Amino acid sequence: MLFTLFLTICSIILLCLMILSATVFMPYRGLAKNFPTDIQEALKPRLDEIDKQPKAPRIIGGTLIVIMCLLFVGLFVFGGIDGIKHGFTYCQFLLRFMVIGFGTKAFDIIALDYFLLTKTHFFQHFFPETAGCAGWKQFGYNRRQQTAHIIVMLLSCLIMAFIFSRIQEG
Repeated sequence: MLFTLFLTICSIILLCLMILSATVFMPYRGLAKNFPTDIQEALKPRLDEIDKQPKAPRIIGGTLIVIMCLLFVGLFVFGGIDGIKHGFTYCQFLLRFMVIGFGTKAFDIIALDYFLLTKTHFFQHFFPETAGCAGWKQFGYNRRQQTAHIIVMLLSCLIMAFIFSRIQEG
């Protein structure tokens, strides 16, 4: 269980690094889609100018995000390989993947969506044109998106547990 908690902490660190990279380098327009509507509107002039800005920061940011996404997937694979070495059953694989996935999602909702988004001025530091937007105080504006993430996470955990338990048997 300690290794599972370690993997969960690594997953949380990767999530934080991904958000920091996306925020600092703003490599794509999709970042703004994660914010409330009024913030998206405030960012629109910047997004319209993004193609006129130097491409190097966006390339660096995009590359970092891709690397971190691959590391995130690798983290689950590593957890599965470790489970195979320790003779995990389907339920043990499922528990490991769910602790990692839902632990990270809980951190995302509580620490990032609630604390970072609504209680600090982290994003306003990088996007000063959004200062004063009411969206920074709207916790839960993305409930539908979070619910979809949770459903996908559950299905992914079920599938990964199945795959690794079959590899275990083989």
